[in-house]
Formats: sequence, C-alpha cells, structure tokens
Amino acid sequence: MDENCVFCKIIAGDIPSYTVYEDDVVKAFLDISQVTPGHTLVIPKKHVPDLFAYDAQLASDVFSRIPKIAAAVKASNPEIKAMNVVNNNGELAYQSVFHSHFHLLPRYTKDDGFSMKFTDNTNKYSSDELQKIQNQIIDHLGD
Repeated sequence: MDENCVFCKIIAGDIPSYTVYEDDVVKAFLDISQVTPGHTLVIPKKHVPDLFAYDAQLASDVFSRIPKIAAAVKASNPEIKAMNVVNNNGELAYQSVFHSHFHLLPRYTKDDGFSMKFTDNTNKYSSDELQKIQNQIIDHLGD
C-alpha cells in the first residue's frame, strides 16, 4: 500500500469509486473520465507501479480476472460491439497513475471517442534488422 497513491486510496475506501467487481486480488471500477460509456479500470490490490513489477503469480492472478470483468462490461450494454484492453507502462507510454491498471474500453462505433493510431513500418526494417531485434529480446527472456 502506497499512502500517496490515488488507487491505493480507492482500494482502502478513502476515495469513493463506482466499483463493479472486487475480490482479494483486484478491484474494478469505472474510470472517472469515461472515454466511452462503461470504461472500467482493473487494478491489482497489491501496489505495483507497472507491468514490469509483476511476478508470474500476480500476473496470473490479475490477468485471469480480466475476461470475466470484460465480459460483464460488454454484456451490460447491447450497443457495445467490441472492447480495447489497454495497459500503459511508464510516462512515455501515457501512464498517468503509477499503480498498474488495465483499461477496459467498450467500443460502440469507429467514431465513439477512442482511437489508437499506429505507424505502419512494414517496409522500414530488413529481415536482418528484425532478426537482430528478435535475438535481443530472446536474450533477455531468462528462464
């Protein structure tokens, strides 16, 4: 528990939230910004700053709950056609609260207020460059 963390304060009940699911591992509540209606955050109750701080057990415990919560969000409104599950890690990746969290963003239409734009770099990297990147990642996987 981090006494300066807004999500830890929500877990402790010091800050109210619109909780949709809670157990001994996670809390899921409506994001106050509601990028799209039903926008829900899923957070581990254990304070970890980002995905890089997870161990295998915490990852298993948290991730195993996301499909159930996501399915409930989708079932809550017949107009929800799809869902983005987003996790930002680090300030450069748009993380604004440094307590790991997953955004469940219901999608209604292509014009519902949420977008993710990627640059297509298909022709930017040669096979050798891709293989070098591949090997650098493999070398850091460990056991």
